[in-house]
Amino acid sequence: MTTRSNFAWTAVLLLLASTAFAADAPAPTTTVVDVWPGQVPGESGEAAPEKTTAGNAVGAPIKLLTNVTHPTLTIYKPDSAIDTHASVVICPGGGYSILAWDLEGEEVATWLNSIGVTGILVKYRVPARKDDPEHLLPLKDAQRTISLVRSKAKDWNLDPKKIGILGFSAGGNLAAKASTHFDQRAYEAIDDVDQASCRPDFTVLVYPAWLVDDKKAELKAEFPVTAQTPPAFCAHAANDGISPDSSIEYCRALRHAKVPADLHVYSTGGHGFGLRPSAEPCSTWPQRCEEWMRSQKIIPAKPAASVPSPAATSR
Repeated sequence: MTTRSNFAWTAVLLLLASTAFAADAPAPTTTVVDVWPGQVPGESGEAAPEKTTAGNAVGAPIKLLTNVTHPTLTIYKPDSAIDTHASVVICPGGGYSILAWDLEGEEVATWLNSIGVTGILVKYRVPARKDDPEHLLPLKDAQRTISLVRSKAKDWNLDPKKIGILGFSAGGNLAAKASTHFDQRAYEAIDDVDQASCRPDFTVLVYPAWLVDDKKAELKAEFPVTAQTPPAFCAHAANDGISPDSSIEYCRALRHAKVPADLHVYSTGGHGFGLRPSAEPCSTWPQRCEEWMRSQKIIPAKPAASVPSPAATSR
């Protein structure tokens, strides 16, 4: 069994052991859109049917998707009163074998909605195909999704200059590829949607997998960071079985290219923690990410807290 196959099963076990996520927010309004018009490029229609499996995490179900051959995106809109018109394409992880649909997808969209950001949850193709060792099919899905969101920005009430991408684990690998390969599509343009840029405006990587050459401890050549690479926020646990060097070296390359980068390496947390509350410091990454997004002017800064005057406090 390959290292990636081992990791895929490890990821599933970690997901099943995750703590439950408490979300008090009402169910968001969602819309599902096909990523591709008509026939999906590279699909023969002979694959096994899509499958959803469930596990338990402290009594709460975990949704795992596999056999995805028909990519879609699900749009989660925030309340109009707090809508910033920024959006984020969400790439769940799962070792390019499954998609951790709720832990690293639906729950992330709910968090984004809470800070006024539209979540675009992409159901990209898994498992990895033997004839696609570089995972070009998921990259095609991610690139097409970004172009689709940008081309529909006016219709969907989004800012076409504030479209980010966020990925966990293998989804982080995919998000990093989309962030460093926007200048050349992995597929031939098929319609007007592909005239819109597939470059993300910003990137969020949470325990991204396989970005470094382990023998050289440096970023792989397949992630060519340049001055045009989008700014990034990276979060990782130091005791992750997937080395935090993936986040560290990606941010180091951004710094050398003079691109803004925010790096958080937490002492503990392991792999697959998503954004569910826990006693681990890594569970604070969503707050840090929100702060970074505000500092980058992706979403507005919070109003400054009013300070009582000395006269008022002396009464």
